[in-house]
Amino acid sequence: MPKRNPLLKLNNVEVIYSDVILVLRGVSLEVPEGTIVSLLGANGAGKTTTLRAISGLLTTQDGKVTRGSIEFDGQPIHGRPPEEIVDLGIIQVLEGRRLFGHLTVEENLIIGAIGRAKALQGASMEEDLARVYEYFPRLFDLRKRTSGYLSGGEQQMVVIGRALMARPRLIMLDEPSLGLAPLIVADIFRVIRRIADEQKTAILLVEQNAHIALDVADYAYVMENGRVVLDGPADQLAQNEDIKEFYLGLTQVGERKSYRDVKHYKRRKRWLG
Repeated sequence: MPKRNPLLKLNNVEVIYSDVILVLRGVSLEVPEGTIVSLLGANGAGKTTTLRAISGLLTTQDGKVTRGSIEFDGQPIHGRPPEEIVDLGIIQVLEGRRLFGHLTVEENLIIGAIGRAKALQGASMEEDLARVYEYFPRLFDLRKRTSGYLSGGEQQMVVIGRALMARPRLIMLDEPSLGLAPLIVADIFRVIRRIADEQKTAILLVEQNAHIALDVADYAYVMENGRVVLDGPADQLAQNEDIKEFYLGLTQVGERKSYRDVKHYKRRKRWLG
């Protein structure tokens, strides 16, 4: 487990959809303040459900936490409605770059600050916009552009920038690299690292690109079939032979495994030991 005191803590969390489908089976994890924690795993492992359990969005999918606890800054949050969780400083950036396509880039960014409008006066809003434009200079050039016409990478910058406008204590990112060119992904993840380091914002990252997820993260958890089967410092997991072979696609001699080998692989029982 990470050594710092956790800002977010999940303890033995179980999630069921539609009262019959068990998706999470006793998930425990921690996210300390100012760190990046990655969740790795194949499709269906339970990564996105974990984020929904934290953000309160399970209710939109007929899901609920039926066992265990979720604590943020020492107080339980499981079962609370999403708007209350947002007020605590938890923002989830959904997969698929959900933005208001008919609005401009700057209008989308300003919407991110609506939840804390009482704390914002003119100068503060300008400061926050300036901070977003410092992280993503491209957005300053595009600030009057209709966001629906942006490229995928530019839209991803907008949704991360919009999350920053809420001044969150925890940002949860769901597959931010999905469908983006490698150079754009590298730029975005450099900014994600800066946000954690400079703003002391905790970041929980769901990402199938294990290379970049382990490179940017401080700590990582591997999920399978609704369980955490392996966890540790990201740099150590990157050297784990199972991770190298079946998540990084490398054998011990540095050759890429075939998709057929990966598809039929059964995780070793010792992972669950």
